Amino acid sequence: MNIKVLNDNKKHRKTLKDVDLIIGTLQKHRKGFGFVIPQNDKNGDIFISNNNIKNAMNGDIVNVKLLDSNNSEKTREGIIENIVKRSITEIIGTFEKNKRFGFVVPDDKKINDDIFVLKKDFNGANTGDKVVATITKWPNKENSAEGIITEIISRKDEQGGDIKALIRQYNLTKEFPKKVINESNKINEDILQDEIINRKDLRGKTIITIDGKDSKDFDDAVSVEKLDNGNYLLGVHIADVSHYVKESSNLDNESLKRGNSVYLIDQVIPMLPEKLSNGICSLNPNVDRLTLSIEMEISKDGKVLTHEIFESIIQSKARMIYTDVSDILEYHSKDLIEKYQDIYEDILLMGELAKLLKRSRDIRGSLDFDFDEAYITLNDKGIPTSVETAERRVANRLIEEFMLIANETVAEHFYWMQIPFVYRVHEKPDLEKIEEFKKFIASFGLTLKGNLENIHPKALNEIIKSVEGKPEEHIVNTIMLRAMKKAFYGTECEGHFGLGVKYYCHFTSPIRRYPDLIIHRIIKETINGNLNDKRIKILKKRTNIAADQSSITERQAQELEREVEKLKKAEYMSYHINEVYEGIISGVASFGFFVEIENTIEGMVRVESLTDDYYDYEPNMYRLIGRHTNNIYSLGNKVRIIVHSVDLLNKEINFILFNELKLS
Repeated sequence: MNIKVLNDNKKHRKTLKDVDLIIGTLQKHRKGFGFVIPQNDKNGDIFISNNNIKNAMNGDIVNVKLLDSNNSEKTREGIIENIVKRSITEIIGTFEKNKRFGFVVPDDKKINDDIFVLKKDFNGANTGDKVVATITKWPNKENSAEGIITEIISRKDEQGGDIKALIRQYNLTKEFPKKVINESNKINEDILQDEIINRKDLRGKTIITIDGKDSKDFDDAVSVEKLDNGNYLLGVHIADVSHYVKESSNLDNESLKRGNSVYLIDQVIPMLPEKLSNGICSLNPNVDRLTLSIEMEISKDGKVLTHEIFESIIQSKARMIYTDVSDILEYHSKDLIEKYQDIYEDILLMGELAKLLKRSRDIRGSLDFDFDEAYITLNDKGIPTSVETAERRVANRLIEEFMLIANETVAEHFYWMQIPFVYRVHEKPDLEKIEEFKKFIASFGLTLKGNLENIHPKALNEIIKSVEGKPEEHIVNTIMLRAMKKAFYGTECEGHFGLGVKYYCHFTSPIRRYPDLIIHRIIKETINGNLNDKRIKILKKRTNIAADQSSITERQAQELEREVEKLKKAEYMSYHINEVYEGIISGVASFGFFVEIENTIEGMVRVESLTDDYYDYEPNMYRLIGRHTNNIYSLGNKVRIIVHSVDLLNKEINFILFNELKLS
């Protein structure tokens, strides 16, 4: 007993010694400094200068000692005392080869530590190759980290090698494990009679798919009828993926791990193998497909009066594309009307109903940010040949409205059943962000109505409508969007602020999103009366896991998609050096301002390139202002720029104002 007390005292003395240390995760900047995000300390991040990072790498769990500061309002600063846990075991980067040794230069600029590689560990890698280096020795005061080349992702100048490296950096792959492929290959593509005996047969209805021209996986189809009472019957029919992907199967486990499909310009990292995503689960035209349907009776003012959710079998009558449907509804194209004369009246009815639903959403205050998105075209060598604004026309909006109302109706139905479910959650903005936004728009003579602590989306929607078509539209919408929180998946129905609804889920895309797949299972089990207390307990655990995992993989997918887009935009602009463009200031910082040109490409005008004056940064006004000239560069201003340079490694585009540079 005495020995135990002495040991406890030793532990206690050790705790006292380390009491001033804060444990957290290091996030390094490419310039060498970093911030430690504390684990159990809510006083904010801790700044670590280059000299105080020592040999820690990005992502490491570290112990930090705070440095004294006389300014309580200043960001806390610290020094890394020791590394608790290394987080990175491999580095993805570009290999540089010398006679006796080489280096791997990381693609992730937060990891600004090159990896030293001995000649015996090159394993066939050459200069310029994209490689994976597994770390064998961590860096110290005298030496860089050491590693061994364990994988060659792509050879120098290999087509698509840059995107391959980014995919590998995010630990994603297009390839599926052998056991998953074997399982998918065993799936019978024929629909047997006993599989449809308890389903509602909708093969006689006019049901169509409307997607992009490049789409290959069609997981939603729609139908619209006009009822005798003047109301509409909207059918949204979704591929019954859960019929083929069984719970806890290899296919299911891999789908959960991936969480979603990732779309990268000209390629897809799918959630499901191609046999399912482009085959038996895809609602291709003129073939029988198993579906999960919701039919809604919708009034003339866009309200859902009644609905029914059921298992079904359909046969899509046409594979329509957004452009054709838009041309029919917007321009009344005679050729297309003649081509699709069998379903022309149905298309008109769909357009009519979509308008009603949009009007209903507007009345309740649903936010609809209409920011341009990029459509990037690559040639057969993977080189970007054009960057244009993606079309979002009437047909795109039509499908959007139908999917929104289906998702909302399904969510409300299962909320009242009080069974485990996965909801799409979008929380209201923080009060501080809304107060900042209110102050900002006051400079345009705009007033944000209502209680800021419990702001209603309708108040924000009124602001969007009031600036529509005006010069300040872009700037006001941009700042409003920055005030919003990010949506996520959760098991509690906490509402969707942006859409202005209390109930919302993702039901319509089970081929490419796991939350949709798991709630399809729950819906079918409910329909078929298979839920009991034991099963509900299991589903509570499974829905929690699915919501958390899907939120993580969604953020990861968004980051990767953004990085690939930045890479190809930078590459595109590298072929347009010294060209002149007009753009709008889309962001302002102390070191310069971002300018977005018409095709959505964004570049930086650095403050040091503004030679006519010394510019001060006014963050609350989102602007730079000249001390002597009073020249102002503010968010939303139109400017003329010249493409000055491109840094492909960092995916950065540098602009100079047209009047700051005279072309030779």
